[in-house]
Amino acid sequence: MRRPVARKAAKPLAKPTYFPPKNCLTRTLPPELAAQREFEEYHFRHFDFSQTQLPGRRFNDCLFESCNLAGVSLSRVSLQNVAFVGCKLLGLEFNACPDLLFGVHFEQCQLDYASFYGKKMPYTRFVDCSLQEANFTETDLTGVDFQRCQLRRAVFHHARLLGADFRTAQEVALDPEVNELKEARFALPSLPGLLTKYGLVID
Repeated sequence: MRRPVARKAAKPLAKPTYFPPKNCLTRTLPPELAAQREFEEYHFRHFDFSQTQLPGRRFNDCLFESCNLAGVSLSRVSLQNVAFVGCKLLGLEFNACPDLLFGVHFEQCQLDYASFYGKKMPYTRFVDCSLQEANFTETDLTGVDFQRCQLRRAVFHHARLLGADFRTAQEVALDPEVNELKEARFALPSLPGLLTKYGLVID
């Protein structure tokens, strides 16, 4: 009988860092790119996408820096290894993005009320981000790093958090009985947030 082949563990995506000079854009798209549907190795700086229609576009190995995407519809928007640095991403529904090759990085971003419902995003890094009331229901967050993130009222329900790192996150509150937490890492001050449902008083 043929032995089953062991699956290789997923590896963290490398944050995109190379962009051809002609693909480094500031504030507005040149007219010739207005109708373009696919963007590969583009660096967008200081763009305001809040009034822009993005559905159906694909971004691959791109960087959004100091951009405003608050409230933008991500329906059918493909994010394949895309980094966001210093961006406003309030209320974005990342669960609307296609699952194929979905991969994101976040640094110093405002992600309050964002939804990652049901997404598979192992080893994603959230660095210095505000994730207040973000929704991580049924999200695969294996090995995710919430480095110095604000997680006030963030929802973790039936989430896969194997090896996730919460050691420097603030206001972590989740139920160990309805989330997978094997080898997840917490700092001692975070422990009360794991016991909230029991009504315990910890001095």
